[in-house]
Amino acid sequence: MVAAVDGVRFVVPVRSIDARPSTKYFARKKGVTWLNMINDQRIGLAGRVVSGAAKDTLHFVDLVFNPDSDRRPEVLIIDQGSYSDIVFAIVTLLGFDYRPVLADLPDAKLWRINRGADYAALDRAARGRIDLEKITRHWPDILRIICSIHTRTISAHDVIRMLQRDGRPTQLGEAFAMYGRIFKTLHVLTFVDDPAYRREMKAMRNLNEGRHDLARHIFHGRKGELHQAYRTGQEDQLGALGLVLNCVALWNTVYLDRALAELRTQGYPVLDDDVARLSAYMRRHINVHGHYSFRLPDLGGAWRPLRDPDQADPDDG
Repeated sequence: MVAAVDGVRFVVPVRSIDARPSTKYFARKKGVTWLNMINDQRIGLAGRVVSGAAKDTLHFVDLVFNPDSDRRPEVLIIDQGSYSDIVFAIVTLLGFDYRPVLADLPDAKLWRINRGADYAALDRAARGRIDLEKITRHWPDILRIICSIHTRTISAHDVIRMLQRDGRPTQLGEAFAMYGRIFKTLHVLTFVDDPAYRREMKAMRNLNEGRHDLARHIFHGRKGELHQAYRTGQEDQLGALGLVLNCVALWNTVYLDRALAELRTQGYPVLDDDVARLSAYMRRHINVHGHYSFRLPDLGGAWRPLRDPDQADPDDG
């Protein structure tokens, strides 16, 4: 199972214990980050609200390792702002295939174990050296920390902060970093060499951005209610946004499939390449304004009728 994790920022213009300032994201106001994880079927697996614009690096491991579903993803795709050598080690030791998006690839530093080895065209790029002795010396402590995260005795967020002081890794943190650099180097080499590897990462990032666009549409459409929720201390209202997004994605998927089946029945040439580019995050037909009714309509066990494209849409205008 492939999953992507990313955060989307929201301004919270009322007093809230969760809201934090960030001139980069919130100008002169305060806000929160909704960190969420989706799978390659466009469905959200987990989400959490973190204060302000905190680095996703500090929180995403806890989000991934404690998802709402029983199954954890095998492959994790993260944006370029959410990784470090220490995180590479922690996530890999927890059993995930970790694939962060790379920034400044031409300047990426590769790491080697044998200083005297000749890597030909990569010899200059592989200018870092991994100290296996440092990893070996701290290996028992490394395993204790990973087991503590695995059993949820301690959060990964606290571990990452503990392994660094004033932005510099401790001796144990440096041992974690040394281990992580092995897999970071393998990731960079695979990214450069394997087009399918790059395409899968790009596709998941696009899915995440599409879901975030839908999230902003729903959030801003109901911002009055959400702001009131923050004022009354009900911050989990933003967390419920993931449930709404999943409902929309499911609805769109079911009715897109029915529309495609109807087109094929009519003999319309439906091309697989076109179908692959359809999105479950369409939102023009989603009305986020006004009052909602949760009374189930009596459809007699049938589906809602599909619109006739040759007929005028009564909702237009």
